[in-house]
Amino acid sequence: MTAYAIAHLRDAAPHPEIAEYIERITATFEPYGGRFLVHGRQHETKEGNWPGSVVVITFPGLTEARAWWNSPAYQEIAPLRTRHIEGDIILVEGVDEDYDPSTTAKAVREAALTTE
Repeated sequence: MTAYAIAHLRDAAPHPEIAEYIERITATFEPYGGRFLVHGRQHETKEGNWPGSVVVITFPGLTEARAWWNSPAYQEIAPLRTRHIEGDIILVEGVDEDYDPSTTAKAVREAALTTE
């Protein structure tokens, strides 16, 4: 099942190390089937507060996403980003093509009944 690495990056001041990180990151995730879905694009905040930027990388599965994150190649370049940009990064599995949100709604209803 497809998985995603999603980053919410804040307070990114221009720095040569950030440029180097950007130049090198693709080579770290391509061996794991990763590719950018969102990178370097403006976003519209519709609710809440979302300063900064968003990056989304897709992988064939959570196994590949974890392997990329833990790889020596990525861990070598990660400090180039973390020294200069604050942010939150998650790995998350997507839903199946036949995902039905009514199943989730039913579980929420049942959980709500037990807490009343």
